[in-house]
Amino acid sequence: MDGAGRMAPLTSAGSAAAHEPAWPWLDRRHLMVAFGVFLTYAAVFAIFSGGEDRVWSIWAACGYAAALLILWRWRARMAAALVAVAVAVLAPLLWLSVAYPLETGMFVIDRSAVLLIHHGSPYLPSAQVTSWQSYNPYLPVMTLFGLPSAAGLAGLAGNSGAWLAAGTVAVLAAAFWIAQPHRACVSCRRDALLGLAIAVASPVIGLNLAVITTDPPVLAFILLALALAARPAREAAAVTPRTRAALTKAVWSGAALGVACDLKSTAWLAVPVMAAMFAARDGARAAGRFLAAAVLTVVVLIAALAPATLVRGEAAAALVQNSVLFPLGLTHDKTPAESLLPGHLLTAMGTAGHIVSIGLLLAAGLAIAISLLIRPPRDLSAACWRLAIGLALIFLLGPDVRFGYFIYPLGLVGWLALTNLDRLPAVRP
Repeated sequence: MDGAGRMAPLTSAGSAAAHEPAWPWLDRRHLMVAFGVFLTYAAVFAIFSGGEDRVWSIWAACGYAAALLILWRWRARMAAALVAVAVAVLAPLLWLSVAYPLETGMFVIDRSAVLLIHHGSPYLPSAQVTSWQSYNPYLPVMTLFGLPSAAGLAGLAGNSGAWLAAGTVAVLAAAFWIAQPHRACVSCRRDALLGLAIAVASPVIGLNLAVITTDPPVLAFILLALALAARPAREAAAVTPRTRAALTKAVWSGAALGVACDLKSTAWLAVPVMAAMFAARDGARAAGRFLAAAVLTVVVLIAALAPATLVRGEAAAALVQNSVLFPLGLTHDKTPAESLLPGHLLTAMGTAGHIVSIGLLLAAGLAIAISLLIRPPRDLSAACWRLAIGLALIFLLGPDVRFGYFIYPLGLVGWLALTNLDRLPAVRP
């Protein structure tokens, strides 16, 4: 069966097998289950949500229903996935971008780009902070999405949300391309495109792209770092020592994760988890190269996109205040984001509850660190699960966390299902 649902000619057992999906969740039966779950979620979400979320859920329910019909009637996997992307993501994204005012996060990104151009830093100094909207909780790379608007482009061309969505899809496409087992195989390339479409259409990423949140590009770069850590060696590497190939993987993976860490602080936990995985799987040198690449990438990007923070103490203090203290609820003005998560409920009880929330957050971080020392993950699957569990704990216990942050643990689990990275061919010495 090919990606369009047509029967492949069975000239031999080998040729028939070549048209089977390389990744288990991409066959028709699993896709019908997945879209059924997506449809149920969108229908329930339409009942209990409101505003932009309800707009997305109505569009998404139609897209998932159409995908199910295509899979059931015509068995066309690729067509079903692309229809879901068009109706469940692209259509509501365009609709919401035109019909609704700019999201607070996008307003902050646009303002940070203007500040960067005129002052060399995307952050307002503490003397100019007048409300919670004066803070910029993002790190310098996020400012890139606001540069088209700061340059004077109007409409969708200057919409930071549209650029954020396009950047996310581009990075995810690179991650799925790198994760495929055989790049020369036509059916494998088709599977990479199909996996990308399923990931983008899913509520985990599709909802966040359509209503425009800042988490999808961060998740995309984390997944790219994972794919680079597992990619098979090129043909020319057949005569290269295994250690050199492992060190190269570590450097590229660290660079990708460094970009994620310079987008938003939610990516920071991935650094010790992946470093522990590299150390256990490839040795201390690989872990060292990974950490060096990640740190160097962070420093270079800060120097390029927030140069004032490296030369002016006031700008450096503003970076810490905006991207560290404000997300932890340790500033005078606090985010109005609310949820029923334990950490937020504790914070709502007052100063004592907030201290307890911070204490639990630190305890969770210490427990994760101890687990990495005692039993480090030895492959990418274990690293994904460790990172997903660690992030879930942090989001549950953090003082000012919203439900949308669970895009990270859910996205990591979904990535494992769609790619099965640990089955990639190993690099031979």
